[in-house]
Amino acid sequence: MAVCLGIDIGASGGRHILGKIENGKLSMREVYRFENGMTEVDGTLTWDIDKLSENIIRGIEECKKVGEIPDTVAIDTWGVDYVLFDKDKKEMYPCIAYRDSRTDGVPEELDGVIPFTELYASTGIQRVNFNSIYQLWCDKKSGRLDKAEYILFMPDYFSYRLTGVMKNEYTMVSTSALTNAETRDWDYALLEKLGFPKKLFGKIYEPGEVVGEFSKEIQERVGFNAKVLMCPAHDTASAVVACPTNDTSIFLSSGTWSLVGTELDSPVTDKKAFDANFSNEGGAVGKWCFLKNIMGMWLFQSIRREIGKENYSYDDMMHLAMKSDYKKLIDPTDNAFLAPDSMLGAIRKYLGEPNLPLGDVLSSVYHSLAESYRKVVEEIRTVTGKTVDTVCIVGGGCQDEYLNRLTREITGCRVTAGPIEGTAAGNILTQLMALDKSFTYADAKKCIKDTFEIKEYE
Repeated sequence: MAVCLGIDIGASGGRHILGKIENGKLSMREVYRFENGMTEVDGTLTWDIDKLSENIIRGIEECKKVGEIPDTVAIDTWGVDYVLFDKDKKEMYPCIAYRDSRTDGVPEELDGVIPFTELYASTGIQRVNFNSIYQLWCDKKSGRLDKAEYILFMPDYFSYRLTGVMKNEYTMVSTSALTNAETRDWDYALLEKLGFPKKLFGKIYEPGEVVGEFSKEIQERVGFNAKVLMCPAHDTASAVVACPTNDTSIFLSSGTWSLVGTELDSPVTDKKAFDANFSNEGGAVGKWCFLKNIMGMWLFQSIRREIGKENYSYDDMMHLAMKSDYKKLIDPTDNAFLAPDSMLGAIRKYLGEPNLPLGDVLSSVYHSLAESYRKVVEEIRTVTGKTVDTVCIVGGGCQDEYLNRLTREITGCRVTAGPIEGTAAGNILTQLMALDKSFTYADAKKCIKDTFEIKEYE
C-alpha cells in the first residue's frame, strides 16, 4: 500500500503529514510542524525561502526517524507568490511576499494597458492588488525581469529544491491572473501586451504529474529516495478535494484566508461574475474553483500577535467576543487589513471608534466574517443559478465554534465543520489518485466522509 507525504505550507506555518488508505479510510500521521511568516528586509516584506526549504527537508528526514518512508511527496502552499531565476538558474533574492505594499495602485495603473473588463474576460481572476500579474509588473518596472530567465511559483520552487526539475503546476499558476480560463494555459497574447518575457513561462502541468525523484544530494541527506508529485499545489485547490460537498453545498476553506466558493466544470467569466468579482481558479481533475478571497483567520492572528500570544489563546479571544453585543461591521476584503502595523488600530479606524474595547473589536470581526460569507452564498446563487443549502468548512478555522454558529445563523444554511487538516488530506488523496487510476475523485470524497467526524450545525 502506497504511503504519501503531504507537505502543506501556509502563510503562518507548515506541516508534514504521512497518509495511506487503510480499510477504506484515510490514515494520517503528522511527523513535523514548523512556523512561517514574512520577514521585513530593507522595508520590503519577504519570504525566507532558504529557511522554508530547510524545514521541508528536516520534515522529510523525520519520516525515516519514525520508521515510515513515503513512496511519494507533494507540496502545496498559498497562491500568487513566485521565485525568479537568472540565466544560471540562481535565485533572484529577495522573494517578495504578496502583502508587500509595492503593488499599491498597480491595478489602476495597469488599466491603462489592459482594461480590467478585458483582463477578467480572459483570465477570470478577481481584482486584488497582490495577484502575480501586478507583482510581475513591479518587477518589470524595477528592471528585475530584464535579468530573469525562469519563474517558479512557490510549491513548484520547493519541489525544484528537492529534485532539480523545474515544472509549474496549473492550480497554482491559475492564481496569477496570467492564464486563460478556458485553455488552462498561459495567455500568451496577454503576456505580449504586458511586455513580459515569453521565455519565463514554460509548460504548465496538471495535478498528478511527476516532477522527479529526489536529487542525489537530498537522497544522501534524508536516507531514502521518493518521487515528488504535483498535488493541486494551490492549498485552496487541495482543501477543496477534502471538502465533503455535494450538489447543493459550497466550500469554505478557513485558514489565514477564507476561500468561499463552489466547484464548477467550466469557468464563468460573464458580467454577473465580473460584477461580483469572483475568481475562476484551477481545481483538481480538470475542475474550476469559483470563489472569493476574504481575509479570514489573518484578522485574529494579527490581533493575537499584537496583544500577546502568551496573554490570550484563540479560545480566550472567542469568549471575549461572545460576551460583547457589538455588531458594527467591517469589510474583511478591504486593503486596510492586508498588512497594517496595527490590526487593532486599522479596525478601530475603519469603525471610527479609536477606543473600542478589545471584546467589541473581536465581535465585529466575527460578525463581519459571517456576514461576508452570507453575501458570497447569495452571489453564488445569483451568478451560477445553483441551489445552496450547506456551507462545508474545512481547515484550521473550522475549529472556531462561535464562527461556525454565526455562519449557520447569518447565512441560514446548514453548516458542517471538518476535516481540520483538509488541505493535507486533499494533497494526499490526489497523490493516491495519481498512483492508482481506479481510485477516483468520487472515491476520494467518499473517503473523507468515511474517515473524518464531520460536525454538523443544523
